[in-house]
Amino acid sequence: MRHSDQNVVEAFAELFEGLSTTSKLELIESLSKSIRAENSKKVEDFYKSFGAFASEKSAEEIINEIKESRNFRNKDLELT
Repeated sequence: MRHSDQNVVEAFAELFEGLSTTSKLELIESLSKSIRAENSKKVEDFYKSFGAFASEKSAEEIINEIKESRNFRNKDLELT
């Protein structure tokens, strides 16, 4: 843990000392939910990173569309 993180944790710990037991338990529950949501988001983001997309078309149809959309032009290059 970085030094700045440690200072933040200590500052919050001092604030929590004045809370009731029930409030502390609710805080723990809220933090736990936050951690679980964060972990599931990381897993979800991992699987989204593959670049796949949903399509009803077959791979051959997509390839043909890409090939048909290509435009080539002849241009002479002047080398000086």
